[in-house]
Amino acid sequence: MIVHNLGEENSVLNQFIYEIRDTHVQKDSMRFRRNIERIGEVLGYELSKKLNYSSKIVATPLGNKKMGLVQDNLVVCSILRAGLPLHQGLLNFFDSAENGFISAYRKHEADKDEFEVIVNYLAAPSLQGNILILTDPMLATGKTLENVLKALQPYGVPLQIHIVTVIGAEQGIKHIEYIFPDNTHLWIAAIDTELTSRGYIIPGIGDAGDLAFGNKL
Repeated sequence: MIVHNLGEENSVLNQFIYEIRDTHVQKDSMRFRRNIERIGEVLGYELSKKLNYSSKIVATPLGNKKMGLVQDNLVVCSILRAGLPLHQGLLNFFDSAENGFISAYRKHEADKDEFEVIVNYLAAPSLQGNILILTDPMLATGKTLENVLKALQPYGVPLQIHIVTVIGAEQGIKHIEYIFPDNTHLWIAAIDTELTSRGYIIPGIGDAGDLAFGNKL
């Protein structure tokens, strides 16, 4: 797997990451969602440099110009519910992309630290021969992405997979390196080093879904 860690270089992206981490700024759900969306736009722009392009002539009022346009068929598949703002950020750049949505959640038996990831809803087009852009804002243990990849197998074999995430833990990144194909690209805005005993990223941001859409029971 090829890891593209955009947080290694100074850029405006760091401002968005700072704000989604800040406990005071987090209280504004609309601002939190918008920052996740903007992070998706930045990651999507960088991702676009690795796609395939073909030449097309555009006619202007004063002449013609040859330009390179994306020729790949893209499918953006996001994990509900936290992935929705990130999904929108990618769609802001990839106008013609098809869409997929998958529901995955952690199930802790008797409130123990150990958990399994349950996938109970999936809607997606064919992935056969297409570019799959798989989005999840938090990459903690990597178990969610592992289960999502298994659930998507009946939909065909994508030409290439791009994983787009906001913050990831080193442990989770190492885990999915063994699960996903070698030509998979991971686009990530920040990498943290630790996980809690329940598998949450330290320092991370907390629960991305709750911060974006409100607390759940």
